[in-house]
Order: sequence, then C-alpha cells, then structure tokens
Amino acid sequence: MATQQLATWAVDLQYANFTAPVIAAAVTSLYNWAGCAIGGYQQTAPGIALNATSPHFGGPPTSSILALANDSTQTDAQIAAFINGIAGHVDDYDDTHLATIIHPTGTVASALLAVAEWKGGVNGSDFLTAFIAGVEAELKLGLSVWPQHYDVGWHDTSTTGSIGAAVAVSKLLGLDVPTMQQAIGIACTQVIGMQEFFGSDTKSFHIGRAAQGGMIGALLAQSGFTSSLQGLEAQFGWVHVVSTRENVTAEFDTLGKSWEILSNTFKPYPCGIVMHPSIEGAIEVQSTALGKGLNMSDITSVQARVNPETLVLTGQTDPETGLEGKFSVYHGIAIGLLFGEATPSQFTDAIVTNSTVVALRKLVNVTTDASVREDEAYVSALFKDGTNVTQHIDHVIGSLDNPLSEAQLKTKFIGQASLVLGEARAEKAYEAFTNIGNMSDVSTIAQLFAGANGTSNSTNSTTSASGSSGASTLYFVGPNGVASFTVIAMILGIVALLL
Repeated sequence: MATQQLATWAVDLQYANFTAPVIAAAVTSLYNWAGCAIGGYQQTAPGIALNATSPHFGGPPTSSILALANDSTQTDAQIAAFINGIAGHVDDYDDTHLATIIHPTGTVASALLAVAEWKGGVNGSDFLTAFIAGVEAELKLGLSVWPQHYDVGWHDTSTTGSIGAAVAVSKLLGLDVPTMQQAIGIACTQVIGMQEFFGSDTKSFHIGRAAQGGMIGALLAQSGFTSSLQGLEAQFGWVHVVSTRENVTAEFDTLGKSWEILSNTFKPYPCGIVMHPSIEGAIEVQSTALGKGLNMSDITSVQARVNPETLVLTGQTDPETGLEGKFSVYHGIAIGLLFGEATPSQFTDAIVTNSTVVALRKLVNVTTDASVREDEAYVSALFKDGTNVTQHIDHVIGSLDNPLSEAQLKTKFIGQASLVLGEARAEKAYEAFTNIGNMSDVSTIAQLFAGANGTSNSTNSTTSASGSSGASTLYFVGPNGVASFTVIAMILGIVALLL
C-alpha cells in the first residue's frame, strides 16, 4: 500500500542516510526559500493575508513570520506557516523541480519551521531530516501523476505540497507509521490549487494553505483524529481522484535510492520558469545591440522561438498587473530588451502598464517548436537600419546544466532579504540559514537576524506588485552613448520621459 510505504520510509529515515550532496541541496533549498519569503513580504498579498486573519484567529505567539523577525514579532504556528508560505511564493522566485514544475521547499519549510519554533529543541540535523523526507514525498508523488495531473489544471506545488508538509511535520513530531498514514490522509483530503488562479494573489495562497493543511494534518493525527490508512492509493483516494494516470508504488520504490532534491533548481528571474530562456535571450540581445551602438527604441520587431510549454504556461499577451506579467513571455522579452535584467522591480503594475514596455511588448512575436528544449530559446530583434541581432540560449542560467553558482545564490538572497531587513541583517539571515544544519535549536533562527526592519509592511510599501515599484533603469542607446532613465513608480510623471 502506497500510503503505508511512504510513511514507513519516512519514519525509518535517518540523517546518516544522506550523502553530502543531498544535505547541501537541502540547505541551499532552505536558504533560497528564506530569502524569497523575506523579500516576498514586500508584495501586498502576505500583508493582506496577515491583516485579514490575525485579528480573528491565532493561539499563543510561538512562531516567526520571517520578514517580521523584528522586536520578537511572532504569531501562532498556523498563521506563521500560512504567511511564510504566501511570502515565499508570491514573487515566483522560489525553487523548481524541473521534471514536475513543483516548487518544493515553500510548503514543507513553512510548515516545518513554524512547528520547530513552537516545539523548541529541534536540532539542525533533525530539521533537515524531516525537511528532506517531506520534499522527497511530494516530488515522488508529483512524478507519479505527471503530467496528467498538471495538464488537467491542478497546481501541483500545492496539491502535493500539503502531503509533503504532513510527512515532514509528522517526522519532526516523531509519529509512528499508522499515525503518519492518518496525517497523510488528512492532508490528501485538503487538496488545493488550480491553475486558473495563476497571475493572482491566490496562486501564493495555494502554498500557504497547503503548508497550513499539512501541518494541521500531522497535529490532528497526533491527537488521534482519524482519516484513511490508504489516503493516497484507495479507489477514491488522492491519486485516482486528481489524475487519470498514476504509478505511485513504483515511484515510492525509489525513495532513498534516487534523491529528487538533487534535481532542484533555483530561479534567476521571478516569473514562470518556462519563460526564463526567452528573458535571457532578450538580455543578451540587448547587450549585443548596445555594443553595436544601436538604439533600443529603434526596434521594429522581435521574434522568439521557444518550447511549446512556454506559451501554454506563460502565453499572456496583454498582462495588466505585475503578477500577470510573471506569466507573460511577451512581457519578459520586453523587459529583458529594455532593462537588461528581470528582477522583482520589473514585475510590478507600474512597469507592466508602462507605455514604452507595452509598445515593445506588442512588437514581440513568439512561435513554438517542439525541437526546442524547455531550457532553450532563440530571440532576435530587428532594428530600423536593417540590423538583426539574434541570440540562442542553449541552457538557460538556473537550469540543471547551467545552475546558479553559490555566489549568485548569495547575491539573490541578499538582494531579496535586504529589501526588508537592510543589508547588515540580510547578511546575518544568510549566515543563519546557510548554517541551519549545525544549529542546536532551530527555533532560535529568527533571533539571529532580529532587529528593526528598514522597510515598512507591504501594505504600505512602495515596492509592491499592486501598483508600485523600486527603482529600475531602462537603457536607450544612440550613437553618442547610453542615456539612462530611472523609473520610480511612485513618481508618475516619469512615464513621460520614456515616451
């Protein structure tokens, strides 16, 4: 029975079972998520969720919202898991298991950290063991129903993530096999997340709610709450209800033999991963064009040839919000050409609706080619003088064949975390999470970078995706050199300079 098989493996799992690369992958996954969760609080969704729930729900303040690790701010474990889950995913900057397009860390880590803080006394090796158990559970489960489960419209990060969170928390609580089976069953019945909600706050809600649901499943089971011992494989269980195909037993047979966490990847751009090759191609086209003394405002057409999944998942032609822009390859190419980068600052309402960005976006034509891999793209721009600048991205940065370096991952973390914490505290947070495996008590981790936040809550922030942004620069290059214009969303009149 698959549910028993998974629970038995997780209960028996020991830290000594892991190779050094598996441990390193787990630590990298955790600190990449933590940076996303801290920086993601700048968006409006986490603050809205906290303000909507905290006055009406909540128990003793035991657990941290990472972005609010100032003045010992805490909330109850449920709300902490919920808000950190939302914040860690709202920028679409988190990790990706490419074989399933699952973002595995957010659901598991959000639940696990909240419980570790509430419980106290959890050392780093036990925390990592529980974390890896949860991640492997959700990814093996995701593989067992891929691609049919995703193709029908489920958001597999959250549908599998609640089960991964239940396994992880159950492991941390020391539940036995039958009790963990009950926890898995309770998580199964809370299946959540549909692709209809991509491009809205509800996409990140999926992750927060899945983290919360998995955690609740483990706590209920620990207290004797009953479910089904065959929640995954029964005729009306999870795998048969959410998919037309499954091979869950075969996938679970590989638990502990092949580690899916080793195939986890980390995003260089905060948007749908299938559009990353096109963005990188656009950035390289811009760089080449600048070197030739070309003016980006002289572009007359842009062509991109991509894998078919790119348009399936990120084919929005006319996004109207920053969140929608994260699922528009047309927007990604436009900002790559104009800004020479793609950071959270380029995925705001102000940039998505900027007239210069919109005008260039309308010049982008995207065609699909099944022979083009998902980490590959061809991008070309034609200029008024007849010059055609073309770039081929063979393996996009952040892919398995071209991963982000440790230095690049640190830069990403500091860039995100410093938005909220300031650079000095961001460095402390990086140090804390990169050393999480050596901690004697993980519940103290937020205290290692606690202090007064340098930036306000996202509901008042000038960097939120609901209509404002940080400073970004567009480059218009003419024969006499580079002229740059700073775009600050709150200064509305600046748009005139870009026309």
